[in-house]
Amino acid sequence: MPGLTDIQIDQVERVIQDAGTDWDRRAHRFAVLAGPAANSGLARSWRMRRPKSADALIFESWVELIRGQLAGEMEDARATADRCHRAAELQPSDPTPWVVMLGMLRLLRRDPQEVFQVWHEVMARDAWHREAHLQMLGYLSPEECGSHSRVLDFVDSVRSRIPPAVPAVGLELTAIVEHHHRTVSRGGVDGLLARRQWTQARAASSLERALADWTKPGYLRHAAALADLNLLAYALVRANRLPEAAEVFRLIGGTVTPWPWRMDGEPLQRFGYWQTQALR
Repeated sequence: MPGLTDIQIDQVERVIQDAGTDWDRRAHRFAVLAGPAANSGLARSWRMRRPKSADALIFESWVELIRGQLAGEMEDARATADRCHRAAELQPSDPTPWVVMLGMLRLLRRDPQEVFQVWHEVMARDAWHREAHLQMLGYLSPEECGSHSRVLDFVDSVRSRIPPAVPAVGLELTAIVEHHHRTVSRGGVDGLLARRQWTQARAASSLERALADWTKPGYLRHAAALADLNLLAYALVRANRLPEAAEVFRLIGGTVTPWPWRMDGEPLQRFGYWQTQALR
C-alpha cells in the first residue's frame, strides 16, 4: 500500500497538473501548496520519486524559496537555481521556473542586470504574470534594491499598456497601499497626514478604476481575484470610504487574505472589524 507521503505527492501533483497551461493559476497553486510543505520533506521526496518531472523540480525550488524568505537567506541558492534551469529545459514555455528564480534573486539582492534578465524570461512567456509583477515591485521598493521613484516608473510603464482584467491588474493599487503604509510607519507629521494620500490624483483614480471594474460580476477571473478584492477593501477602508467598501466586502464574503490586513494587526480581527463597520 502507498504510504502517506506517496498519497500526498499524488494529490499535489494532480492539483498542479489540473491547472494545465493557465500559468497564473499554476503559479498560485504552487505558492499555496509550497507554504505548508516548507516544514516537511514532501518536496524532496517528490523530486526523488520523479527526478525528471519539471513540476517536482519547481515545487522543491518554491519550497526552498519560502524557507529562504523565512530565514532571510537561501540555504543553497546554486542548487535551487540549477533545479529551476532544469525545469525550464523540460518545459520551455512555462514561466514558473523563472518566477521562482526572480524571487530568489530578489531575496539575494542581486544586481538589476541579472534580475531584469530573468524578468524578461518571464515576460516572454506570460506578459501579465501576477506573481512576477509583485516580485519586481518588491525588488524595486525602497526597502530592497530601489526607491519610490523606481516603483513609480515601473508602475507607470505597466499601467500604460496593461489590458483589462489580467492577473497583474492589482499592481498599481498594491504599490499605493505599500506607499501608504510606508508613510504611516515613518510617524510624525508624515504619518499624521498619510490619509491625504488617498485624495491625490494617482490614488483616487486607481481606486475609482478598481471600483468601477473589479466589482463587475465575473470581471476578475484570475486565481488570486479574492486577494485583490481584499486589497481593494483595505484601500477603501484606509481612504475612509466605508460605504463603497461595503460592496467589496459583500463580494469577498468570508475569504480573508493575510495581506494587507496584517499591516494593521491580526488579519482576521482587522478584516472582521472593518467588515462589520462597513456593513453596519
